[in-house]
Amino acid sequence: MIIKIVTLFLIGMGVLAMFGKLRVPGARRLAAAKCPKCGRYRIGKGPCPCGKGNA
Repeated sequence: MIIKIVTLFLIGMGVLAMFGKLRVPGARRLAAAKCPKCGRYRIGKGPCPCGKGNA
């Protein structure tokens, strides 16, 4: 009985992982929020603190 429960749990987790790989919500927006020069995340619309990345 326990083996059946564990197996169903693992199958369910595998299905959720497949759906999660299809599309991560907000991934494009997070990639655009990084500075192209230093790779740090920018907060707000101003320039990066490193001074090299444009807004």
